[in-house]
Amino acid sequence: MAVDTVTGAAAAAATKAATSTAKDAASAASKANLNYDSFLKLLVAQMKNQDPTQPMDSTQQIAQLATFSQVEQTIQTNTNLESLLQRTSLSEANAVIGKTVTSADGKTTGVVKEVTLYSDGIVALLENGTKLPIGPGVSVK
Repeated sequence: MAVDTVTGAAAAAATKAATSTAKDAASAASKANLNYDSFLKLLVAQMKNQDPTQPMDSTQQIAQLATFSQVEQTIQTNTNLESLLQRTSLSEANAVIGKTVTSADGKTTGVVKEVTLYSDGIVALLENGTKLPIGPGVSVK
């Protein structure tokens, strides 16, 4: 489980997370470019070694290029969506700090002192030391 803790200095954590996400996005883009370069090398090798009496169909070649371009765009889109989801989670966590939360069953209530982000949700640490998962049915005031 990935864990990020957000306290009163949430801006610093958000900046760090955004920087990390930007590095991950750059790494994914770099890998996509390497794959694209590899694809182009393969395509050139295929063209050099094709039978001159039966050359590759140009529509087939264009279809290969279009397919690879689509895969590259999908990788970039996924990277951007992951970044957006992470920023949204950090904003939601920061918005809960200092607020009064009540569990879905109404048994646990308190002011949020600290929030921990997990890959599967948010857990608030209340001022009285109680941990409360933030999810459906939890009210924030």
